[in-house]
Amino acid sequence: MRTKSPSPPPIHTIGHSNHPMGRFLELLRGAGIAVLADVRSVPHSRRWPQFRRRDLAAALADAGIDYAYFGEALGGRPADPGCYRDGRVDYDLVAQTPAFRAGLDRLIALVADRPACILCAEKEPLDCHRTLLVARRLAERGIPVRHILADGRIEDHDEIERRLLAAAGRAAPDLFDAAPGQAGDAALARAYALRADRIGFAGRKGRGARKGHDETPP
Repeated sequence: MRTKSPSPPPIHTIGHSNHPMGRFLELLRGAGIAVLADVRSVPHSRRWPQFRRRDLAAALADAGIDYAYFGEALGGRPADPGCYRDGRVDYDLVAQTPAFRAGLDRLIALVADRPACILCAEKEPLDCHRTLLVARRLAERGIPVRHILADGRIEDHDEIERRLLAAAGRAAPDLFDAAPGQAGDAALARAYALRADRIGFAGRKGRGARKGHDETPP
């Protein structure tokens, strides 16, 4: 009799937003988090200094939660100019880089036996590259992803994608634009692209490029 392979443990995500540190730790404890993986390219906040990398790591250590930094590989503001189109970061290009793939491999290996959470800045998961870039690629690898919301509720990534499609509305392609069996995937990919264009970091090239708000201190 063939044994069924155990499903991989879920990875959570969270945005620090403007939470006091006590509330932030409460949210992590509520989800049973043992290690926090910081995917901010710039791991500090001007308005909320408790989330500067050093201060955050110290607070987590006091709470018995490990800290690991992944911003160089998995951040939303990559240093590689090849990850930008017309001055705006392109998450599809980022996901194809060896650095991102290696970072994702390291993340999955690190959290294989511990409840883990990805950290970025934005309160709303759909306004952050932790969802549109990192969580998307984790889900494609079969890793369950759950998003910790500001009020403590947990939202599965499937529900996030339903909200993403709903937000795209008529801008998403018609189901008949794609081959049978691929229409849903095409609509979802288009919805991801539309949202990423709205929130992704801009500023590598071109004057007057509009700034996205991903990774922006709240």
